[in-house]
Amino acid sequence: MLPLLTAIILRILANPVANVFQKKLTGRRHNALMVNFLTFFLLAIACALPALRYDWVQYSKEFWAYCTLGGLCGGVGNAFLVKALHRGELSVLGPINSYKSVIALIIGIFALKEIPNFWGLAGMALIIFGSYFVLDATPEKFSPALFKNREIRYRMFALAFSAVESIFIKKIIICSDASVAFIVWCFGGAIFAFLILPFFKVDIKAEAAKIKKRDAALFLCLIACIGVMQYTTNYVFAHMDVGYALALFQLSITASIFLGYKIFNETGILKKFAGAAVMIAGSAMIILLN
Repeated sequence: MLPLLTAIILRILANPVANVFQKKLTGRRHNALMVNFLTFFLLAIACALPALRYDWVQYSKEFWAYCTLGGLCGGVGNAFLVKALHRGELSVLGPINSYKSVIALIIGIFALKEIPNFWGLAGMALIIFGSYFVLDATPEKFSPALFKNREIRYRMFALAFSAVESIFIKKIIICSDASVAFIVWCFGGAIFAFLILPFFKVDIKAEAAKIKKRDAALFLCLIACIGVMQYTTNYVFAHMDVGYALALFQLSITASIFLGYKIFNETGILKKFAGAAVMIAGSAMIILLN
């Protein structure tokens, strides 16, 4: 139980801190898609030696199909996330992530046969209700006009792709283990993040030339946070249902709101904290009453 609790705590803290570094790097005019690619690429390099320990031929075609689909969803989802963080408020975009547990619970019913009970459904309802207060703090308020906000749309796309990715990661873990899933996540993400660049006409040489020595510390911190976040995610997935695990991860909402306020001077904090409290209650209901 203790290693699992430690993994959950590290996952909860690593996610919002990683978002801060992503937002800082894009704030220095680094292309969001390039930041996404370099994150995966450098993680893949770090995994090169550990990858040599495994006999990759032993894994089935089903395993590699899950790796391919998971890598595609991960690369695209993280790209949308970084683009959302470029201009969007961390204190809004962080809480929106709670919808991921709702999507994963729904998909998990069909893909993993993980059936939520009454309290799981009630928790999902609270998450959606709590998001009203968070999104009502935006200029567009909680209305259809909200989805005209490009950053909100990017964040919705990101969480949809990452929720589907979570299902494939669970499938990969079932076929192997958490460490193998982490390695293929890094390599798969790097491949698909690279393939995305020309599609969006990103000039790789020009973007690489923008990277200065002063950016090195931010990139290293980002890579460390993303690595910790994903490895602990895999470890928790190996021991819990995906939908329930993602619901528990939403405790990071308060950290996102606090960091957005302290580092980026974002406003409407009290209403966002009120909404976050309701969303956390929904997440807790999904976990504790199952």
